[in-house]
Amino acid sequence: MTLPEAGRGRHPDGVEDGSFRMTSRLVPPRLMLLTDRAQLSLGRGLVTTVRECVDAGLTWVVVREHDLGPAARAAIFVRLAEIEGLTVISSRVVDPSAAGVHLAAGQGVPGGAMGGPAPWGRSCHTVEEVRAAAAEGAAWATLSPYAETASKHGYGPVLGPGAFAEDDLPVFALGGIDAGNAAEARAAGAYGVAVMGAVMRAHDPAGVVRDLLAAVGA
Repeated sequence: MTLPEAGRGRHPDGVEDGSFRMTSRLVPPRLMLLTDRAQLSLGRGLVTTVRECVDAGLTWVVVREHDLGPAARAAIFVRLAEIEGLTVISSRVVDPSAAGVHLAAGQGVPGGAMGGPAPWGRSCHTVEEVRAAAAEGAAWATLSPYAETASKHGYGPVLGPGAFAEDDLPVFALGGIDAGNAAEARAAGAYGVAVMGAVMRAHDPAGVVRDLLAAVGA
């Protein structure tokens, strides 16, 4: 769960860029996976699926599983933390075994997170929310829904490519992302893509991860 680091003003690809804003010395990858074990194909386990995705090149996962109690969630974190090369982020709940926390829209920054050692990001649904997250000190944000999504059918309005023009921190396009539109999202200005259903529902999750990484140029 070691976090990559970069000096102030250094682009994650190693190029100096004085306009590039990075907080908490955290350099996110271009692909972020959000978990939802309820969407897995019958017989598939969450930890095994994530491990296969890591073998395919995945380096970040946000553990959701909000229906589980603290003990069950903690057990998942422990098992995922054993996967070499994987950074594990907790969704909504600060977990001591996680490398950071991804907050819901409007959720208060946990005590000690703002300016503290644990990096955090936020789910956003408007450009204004992205700007607010940046002002609070977020290290990344997701902006959704980028496109129509089977996970939350009818949720929107769909943002599309124009929503990423003014972002000044790493913002991931989320919602309806797959290998067919991931490159479009990057070209539109998204720092990277965050994916749940396209991987969780796939019969070959690792193959989808490989296709996504190729699409975003990772």
